[in-house]
Amino acid sequence: MIFSKHNRGVSQMSETTLGPPSSPGQRSQLPMLQMPDKFRYNLLCVFGEFVGTFMYLLFSFAGTQVSNTPMAPDGSPPNTSNLLYTSLCFGFSLTVNVWAFFRVTGGLFNPAVTLALCLTGGMPALRSLMVFPAQLVAGIAAAGVVSAMFPGEPNFKTRLGGGTSIAQGLFIEMFLTAQLVFVIIMLAVVKHKSTYLAPVGIGLAFFLCELVGDYFTGGSLNPARSLGPDVINRQFPGYHWIYWVGPLLGSLLASGFYHLLCFVRWENINPGQDYNEWEIKARADSAMSDNTMTDHVHGTYSRTPSSRGQTYQPPSSAGTYQDAPNATTMDQDSQVPQKDPVSPEQQV
Repeated sequence: MIFSKHNRGVSQMSETTLGPPSSPGQRSQLPMLQMPDKFRYNLLCVFGEFVGTFMYLLFSFAGTQVSNTPMAPDGSPPNTSNLLYTSLCFGFSLTVNVWAFFRVTGGLFNPAVTLALCLTGGMPALRSLMVFPAQLVAGIAAAGVVSAMFPGEPNFKTRLGGGTSIAQGLFIEMFLTAQLVFVIIMLAVVKHKSTYLAPVGIGLAFFLCELVGDYFTGGSLNPARSLGPDVINRQFPGYHWIYWVGPLLGSLLASGFYHLLCFVRWENINPGQDYNEWEIKARADSAMSDNTMTDHVHGTYSRTPSSRGQTYQPPSSAGTYQDAPNATTMDQDSQVPQKDPVSPEQQV
């Protein structure tokens, strides 16, 4: 499986290949392992995204079903306890499952995120087209399982509330999705020292977005999250389209902003954020010890591979050694005659 990795401060993308190396003379007895590597890895990515999206939405839908008591009349004050409970369920479920699948498929679980990674070079276009429907089907499957397991009418669908108009709901979904997607790009797509903690930051960002949007739009930010419950309930409101257009527009907005930052070379604005002073000093000391050996009195010996032990570079100040063979000079401080240094080859 090949992922494109954007390294901060590096202009080109590198590819990391996951999986054991295959030799031409070895063939596995398993039919799936006899497929071409690229096709097999794409299938595994689709399967992983299906399972991850299913698990993420399963626990999210279950928490929403538990927290949703009979809906309050439209326009009444929100039940903050229920909103907090639902937001925590979605945030923690995303954090846990993204962390579990982070090294397998990248842990996208959202068609809007898949679109953003395709636009920013984090996922090939072919794989994105394969993953997109898998996430939608996983959302339907998760909604069906929760509807079958828990008693009562399924009550985890996304609907406009609090007097929110369709236009307002569209822009709420767009901007909240843009916030989530931009965090994903900067924490997971762009590689940095804290990439391994990206699932935590992504989960916190989603929790924040749910706190803001849950009461007004249901806090979808994900077409698969809205499609699944509506398919199971066989009820599609007239404004169902905003749960597709809003998140996809938010994905485009976040991707466009990221490309704008790349255009102005954002990594050069504040490059010290990914480094510690002791690391810089350690690297400088290591480079100095590997490349040069300095004699503060007599000069510098070059340690480059082409002239190791052969080149003597004298200082340019007066009263020091002259670059002549077998020359003898007087040290100004000690007034003791000294000879030019001899390289190891000359000693032999």
